[in-house]
Amino acid sequence: MEQNLTDRSFWKAFWESRKGLIFYIKPNYVFGDILAKLIAEKNIKNAIELGGFPGYYATYLKKYQRLDTTLFDYYIHQELINELLEKNGLKSGDINIIEADLFNYQPEKLYDMVLSFGLIEHFNDTKAIIETHLQFLKPGGVLFITLPNFKSVNGWVQRKFDKENYDKHNINSMDLQLLKDSCKQLGLTEIESYYHGRFTVWLENKSEQNKVAKMIVKTIWWAGKIATRIVPVESKSLSPYIVLKAVK
Repeated sequence: MEQNLTDRSFWKAFWESRKGLIFYIKPNYVFGDILAKLIAEKNIKNAIELGGFPGYYATYLKKYQRLDTTLFDYYIHQELINELLEKNGLKSGDINIIEADLFNYQPEKLYDMVLSFGLIEHFNDTKAIIETHLQFLKPGGVLFITLPNFKSVNGWVQRKFDKENYDKHNINSMDLQLLKDSCKQLGLTEIESYYHGRFTVWLENKSEQNKVAKMIVKTIWWAGKIATRIVPVESKSLSPYIVLKAVK
């Protein structure tokens, strides 16, 4: 697929520049409640996380849901993965690792659940990138995808203060109907897409911002948090994430 908005060098530089990558993953990790319900309902035993380095969800699913988990990514730094596992009471080898190009890989097995978090919005052809997930999925298996909602206040923050990062995202992919239609065209069933989370904003390059920018973003963060406490809704304007679920 030539329509990807990032490449391996981008992700290598991205991860090598990040701080605070290694932390203890709590039982209430983001999307954890949704995943726990799906795993129980569908009797899921194994899962693969695509584009998930350093493997937060693969680690979460192994630690708390006792799944046989696999992490698949174009860029892998094994030492960081080992540090994350150790921090969470696991050891090297507790999750399976595949380092490969998603578009030139033939799966050796199929999984009960295929997940990605913040992956599909880095490609221009939304339907095509969703389709690549299906090559890993068993019939009857669950597809679980999340992506940021940059058609929101958070999107304005990204565009205003981190345009370089904003431009690495396909904003058109952040559309509930487009996601549903893509899944329907691929023959999936039990399709759901919805906004998730009441409000938050973030910046990948926060440390590089000046004091005024940091103050503006912090003020927006506090205002949004107060507003969604008063009116606790999930919406296109305020919610930070989009969730897509479907069954093959």
